Amino acid sequence: MTRTLIMTLAALGGGFLVAAGVVALLVGLGIITRFTGISHTALHNRLYETSVCLGALFGNLLTVYRVPAGLGWPGLLLLGISAGVYVGGWIMALAEVIHIFPVFARRIGLVKGLSFLVIAVALGKMAGSLLFFYMRW
Repeated sequence: MTRTLIMTLAALGGGFLVAAGVVALLVGLGIITRFTGISHTALHNRLYETSVCLGALFGNLLTVYRVPAGLGWPGLLLLGISAGVYVGGWIMALAEVIHIFPVFARRIGLVKGLSFLVIAVALGKMAGSLLFFYMRW
């Protein structure tokens, strides 16, 4: 009984630390406020924050506890698109914060076509993900 309690507390503590780190990164990068600024929907900022929290909770239920969602192919398609937008948003926010694209363009002497470079990176990421899931690696 004591061993189970200690393991439960350690797992919960580790989970809280990881969640706090993710939230700190979200706040530090200003991802949600950046999304609301780009989309001109600042009035719905609280809805975005609530959606992120509920998405994290739902994702944990699906992956950790293997709760069956029963949404079928349409649900899988919606989940895949949502996860892709989420990961893409994180990648672009991180790239924007560290200004990697202008530094990279300056290093290789790229004067025009930076937008094509960003699109190529996004398409490459998408193609790699599709190949990964199609080949069931």
